[in-house]
Amino acid sequence: MENKGLLFIPDISGFTRFVNEIELEHSHHIIQQLLEVLINANQAGFEISEIEGDAILFYKFGAPIELEVLYKQVERMFCEFHRHLNAYDQRKICQCHACVAAVNLTLKVITHYGEFTTYQVKNFSKLIGKDVIVAHQLLKNNIAEHEYWLVTDKLFRDGSRPDLASWMKWNASKKETETGNVLFHYTQLGELRKQLPPEPDPQLELASKVKVFSVSKEYDVDIKTLIYTVVHFEFRHLWQVGLKAVDEVEHFLPGVGSRHRHVMSNGREVLMYTSSFSYDPEDKAVFSETEEKRKRATYYTVEKINDHKSRLTLDYYLHKNTINEFVFKLTEKTALETDLRKSLDNLVPIVMNMKLPLEF
Repeated sequence: MENKGLLFIPDISGFTRFVNEIELEHSHHIIQQLLEVLINANQAGFEISEIEGDAILFYKFGAPIELEVLYKQVERMFCEFHRHLNAYDQRKICQCHACVAAVNLTLKVITHYGEFTTYQVKNFSKLIGKDVIVAHQLLKNNIAEHEYWLVTDKLFRDGSRPDLASWMKWNASKKETETGNVLFHYTQLGELRKQLPPEPDPQLELASKVKVFSVSKEYDVDIKTLIYTVVHFEFRHLWQVGLKAVDEVEHFLPGVGSRHRHVMSNGREVLMYTSSFSYDPEDKAVFSETEEKRKRATYYTVEKINDHKSRLTLDYYLHKNTINEFVFKLTEKTALETDLRKSLDNLVPIVMNMKLPLEF
């Protein structure tokens, strides 16, 4: 059995369209995370031969694995894949097409049993054999849908179609290759998506808060330009008075619940959480940051006035406490309000010269 084994390929459908049409940096990062999710969901002891852009070539030498065991592996990877996408869709702040379209990516899984062997290229074990070619050819087939599990007939040892789930229906087909037809069965997996529980609300807003002041300014730019400039941390220090940098951003694509650090010009450091985000490109966006100790929060509200004019409002909140409110108004309010008004003024030349990514 040393030259026989299982080939197992989860493939992310929609990847080619994803990277051709939308921003490469964000789409590549999203795909990288999804591939890591699939690898972490490997509970069957598969080895990895290579990662092939949008797919992973897993393998395992030995006798054929029972379909019940294989299905549990397929189910785990499929569900973890979509849990990750659902969670990201709820947390996302970036509104580029890559981030918005990510939730529509799909997953198919190819399983094939055959003959192959390994060879070493430095520290990597590569697979070679005709059945490795067959497994890859099966990725291109006549199945119209993009979320399915394909099983070649070598794994249907008694010819029967296993009853692995009440909703599961098997279909038979074949793949024409240079060496003959490869017979296979496949079943759709979309029902598993419907069974996933909803993601918990990621919002981390102050439970009890009071607004202590508000500042606002109108800009001669469209709403998307203003939103893009305000929510992306790399621009914040360019306009916000007293802020030297935003660093230690917890995630390459930060979302609701992720942490970052404000480094102030006076040397003070403040850990912040992105605590809420809502977005309607035709009306307004609301984005908030809350201090780690959950005592203060700033809300950034961008509203559309017309196609070429928009408004930014900064609302400053404190955790509701009468004594703290009194002390803040006595010692900090005037200076902080003045700084934020200057910040809004500083934002004018930045938004006027901002160039949005093509697909934002």
